[in-house]
Amino acid sequence: MTIPWHLVALAFAVCLVVAAPGFRRVYYFVSLCYAGAIASQSVVFVLLFSGTMSGWVTLQLVLLLAYGLRLGLFLAIRERNPIYAAELARAERRTAELKLWHKIAIWLGVSLLFTLLFLPALLTLSLQAQGVWPVSTPLGVMIMAVGLWVESLADWQKYRYKAAHPSHYCDTGLYRTMRCPNYFGEMLFWFGVWFSGLSAYGSGWAWALTLLGLIYIEALMTAAAAGLERKQDERYSDRSDYQDYVRRVPILLPWVPLYSLRKLLFSFR
Repeated sequence: MTIPWHLVALAFAVCLVVAAPGFRRVYYFVSLCYAGAIASQSVVFVLLFSGTMSGWVTLQLVLLLAYGLRLGLFLAIRERNPIYAAELARAERRTAELKLWHKIAIWLGVSLLFTLLFLPALLTLSLQAQGVWPVSTPLGVMIMAVGLWVESLADWQKYRYKAAHPSHYCDTGLYRTMRCPNYFGEMLFWFGVWFSGLSAYGSGWAWALTLLGLIYIEALMTAAAAGLERKQDERYSDRSDYQDYVRRVPILLPWVPLYSLRKLLFSFR
């Protein structure tokens, strides 16, 4: 099938509107606006395709909506925590001097990313509206569900643990299996979204644009995990228990013996 460019334009317009609060606080572009853009696109296209969507495609949209709402609620709650509020305040100070054109570039860039991330679902909706069963959607939706569960549980476990132990790294629950299970869950979720749309990628543009969104978010999560590794190394490097923890527990992928993204990335330079 060809890409329904008018619907892609609509999705991009929705993301532009929802991402606008980032002009007030730049970190909103990649936090609350991110969550809001995914949830808003889900609502808009559920309404547009309500007469044709069914089954696994409906569940796909429900999971995308749940992803956005869950992330937005979590970020709003976390922002009220004094520890994270202080970190956000530092982020706001770092971005206070950004010029308007910088903010416009970020606004356009993140809106495009949010559109590309949602594009597989939009193509699946369009395919089903033409009366074609999207064969790849059931397995993709199952992967999405697992990713959303892992990310949600990991975020909650870390939030609860850090509230009780603010000066200690989180090493309980899923954090005994991998050091960044929240990032792993995010990566798994978006891989599931991409996989669910495989049946609808009927053109080179569809493959290129959906892969671009997937590769970007996977690279972004990998970089975020490497950044967290750096921060934790700086904070806990003098602790023998932490050194033992990082030697035993993989950083990003469960049961894969990769213990340092910083060293891996440095080796490619």
